[in-house]
Amino acid sequence: MAIPVKLEAFEGPLDLLLHLIDKNKIDIYDIPIVEITDQYMEYIRRMPRRDMNVMSEFMVMAATLLDIKCRMLLPKEVNEEGEEEDPRAELVQKLLEYKLYKYMSVELRDRQVDAGRNLYRLQKLPKEVAAYRQPVNYQELIGDMSLNKLNEIFQFVIKRREDKIDPIRSKYGNIEKVEVDMNAKTLYVEAYAREHKLFSFRKLLEKQSNKMEMIVTFLVILELMKVGTLRISQEDIFEDIIITSNVV
Repeated sequence: MAIPVKLEAFEGPLDLLLHLIDKNKIDIYDIPIVEITDQYMEYIRRMPRRDMNVMSEFMVMAATLLDIKCRMLLPKEVNEEGEEEDPRAELVQKLLEYKLYKYMSVELRDRQVDAGRNLYRLQKLPKEVAAYRQPVNYQELIGDMSLNKLNEIFQFVIKRREDKIDPIRSKYGNIEKVEVDMNAKTLYVEAYAREHKLFSFRKLLEKQSNKMEMIVTFLVILELMKVGTLRISQEDIFEDIIITSNVV
């Protein structure tokens, strides 16, 4: 998006068009395209050529005006609904939107100026009011709640918390420096897959004695999946992963 650069009294091609429309007291919905194009081109001729980025924006609008001017001379096009299309319609829509945003920016600037004139004093309440606390009606708060219901809620929350604990990873502490032979582990997994054909990924991990063996086993599974020896499936995102073996 081009950065708006202020050029004399105008901030862009649409701003210049609005100026010409207001200057000539023209109905924006019925723009005399020939007259506006001539005035616009006269302004283009008098523009300084120092900033080509700004100049190019005005030239694009000039080309658009010339295109509309040519289309106005030709027989009017008819849309699918049988209505005649006005070549100026798209330009009028852009001018209306630009005019709306321009007025909104002026309104926001005025509100900012007005807000800068407002002064506020710090809140200062009497000590009695600041210290007041609304009394709590414990009978209304508790309602029909009983110790049995509170215990049921507590047990439900505890159970949900326990369900979030991984039965495998929770048994291990910090990762210890343990050397695991990846080739040997690959042979172990292949032998296990050859024997079981269809097995649980979780159960395979449960057979490992430490975290390092679990990690290496996981890497071996990935490698065997990559070469097409193993395939995995999972019914739900939190369900166990089932591994199907193609090892012969």
